[in-house]
Amino acid sequence: MGLIKEKLDAQKLRGGYYTPKEIARFLCKWAITEETQKILEPSCGDGNFVEEAILRFKELGVSEEGLKGRIKAIELIEEEALKAKIRAKDLGVNSTTVVNSDFFQYLNSNGVDKYDAVLGNPPFIRYQSFPEEHRDLAISMMRDLGLSPNKLTNIWVPFLVISASLLKANGRLAMVIPAELFQVKYAAETRVFLSDFFDRITIVTFKKLVFKNIQQEVVLMLCEKKTAKSKGIRVIECENLDGLNKLNFKEINGSNVKPIDHASEKWTKYFLSESEINLLKRLKNDKRVIPFSDIMEVDVGLVTGRNEFFMLNESQVKEWGLEKHTIPVVSKSNQLKGITFSKKDFKENSITEQSIHLFMPPDVDFKDLPKECQKYVKYGESMNFHTGYKCRIRKRWYITPSLWSPDGFALRQVGDYPKLAINETGAASTDTVHRVRFKENTDKKLATISFLNSLSFAFSEITGRSYGGGVLTFEPTEIEDIRMPILKTIPVDFKKIDQLIRNRKIEKVLDIIDEELLIKQHKFSREDVNALRAIWRKMASRRNNRK
Repeated sequence: MGLIKEKLDAQKLRGGYYTPKEIARFLCKWAITEETQKILEPSCGDGNFVEEAILRFKELGVSEEGLKGRIKAIELIEEEALKAKIRAKDLGVNSTTVVNSDFFQYLNSNGVDKYDAVLGNPPFIRYQSFPEEHRDLAISMMRDLGLSPNKLTNIWVPFLVISASLLKANGRLAMVIPAELFQVKYAAETRVFLSDFFDRITIVTFKKLVFKNIQQEVVLMLCEKKTAKSKGIRVIECENLDGLNKLNFKEINGSNVKPIDHASEKWTKYFLSESEINLLKRLKNDKRVIPFSDIMEVDVGLVTGRNEFFMLNESQVKEWGLEKHTIPVVSKSNQLKGITFSKKDFKENSITEQSIHLFMPPDVDFKDLPKECQKYVKYGESMNFHTGYKCRIRKRWYITPSLWSPDGFALRQVGDYPKLAINETGAASTDTVHRVRFKENTDKKLATISFLNSLSFAFSEITGRSYGGGVLTFEPTEIEDIRMPILKTIPVDFKKIDQLIRNRKIEKVLDIIDEELLIKQHKFSREDVNALRAIWRKMASRRNNRK
């Protein structure tokens, strides 16, 4: 294991960031309620949780002698494990409390013990970054539990799932987990496991990011394996760490619990009230509502392999004489000002020297290229641009594949609100903006303005993914899954809506489209429409507060 640890530094193996004391203290106080409990910390780092667990036991009246055997802490990095041992020893606990080992290897070698509580902050690192021998064992253990992890699985997932499996019948789990648990596809199976395994799940979230220097949003998972009443899930939101200190456990236990959906759907919806959740559930199955996939297909934008070479600004195009060998491209969301992308829009973006001209020479061998293209390709090779993976696997490295002009564009990353934009230029887009192809007989303009309604906006907030920083991100299939009302002709001026969007008057736009499409055409109640608008505002405000 020593050789493996030399290849990856401690920060990378541990996911990089340790738990603020306030969080460790809070989780230990919630999880440790009796002096006879046996505690597991599967990835203890330098000992924050170990220290707080010892102090919590002492708070409950446990003597130093009585602490023997109460806590078992595992840590992969030798240097960090030593720090944790010193902290435990300083508080009167013997050094065998902390074990320097891989968590999964420790279980494999020492047999499975059961614990009253498991707590900690597992590493937040990608599957590929975790040493293979530990990773394979973790995945094998998950499969033994009936799960089917894939190569996108972040390593916090097996830490969470396998730790849960080590709990006694009335055990508790208290962990710091990435908020992506709520929304990413690779955690869908984990969501189902947790909803089946625990009677009650309490999730504490923060309005502000609580880990310094990173945009990673985290949540606190408080999971109870057995509870006599109030089974389900609830979300409690704190402003920041100071708010966490003010939380009252009696108030938490007395707060409302929502029924949990034992399915792989995202948990983002649990930030909503039960009535709001039920409204979305009802409307999702409403005959007046369809998924976007009924009217359009969404695909990722093209991948150049080396934007520095392929994406040029106006001055570079002129400098290399490539006017006949570039095509217009949308490369950023902010280049789509309205719900159309016109030649005028492209020209305005171009004169600001944005890199929106894609080098596209004839798809022929080098010797047959026009001289100006040969010159530019030689320049690229002199800079070794052709040696990158995406370029070198191509038949001709200087030809960008999957080049087609879409009917429109859909934002991959959303700040204020999602939208579509009709492509009037023949432009393509890079993979920062999705490409849209409308299905046959679909009215493009009607579809584009019909997306701008409170129902679709509400569904977009629980369909997309937000990782902190205020941005809502969509994969193509997630855009296709957003709900919208069936298209019906409405007396709305497309140009007026386009101008309102350019003037950032989205509330005015929603007022118009909601009234004409949702209320007049589809007969949705004003109460439901107002509730949908409130859902969008609540969820958008929540993620934007994390900037």
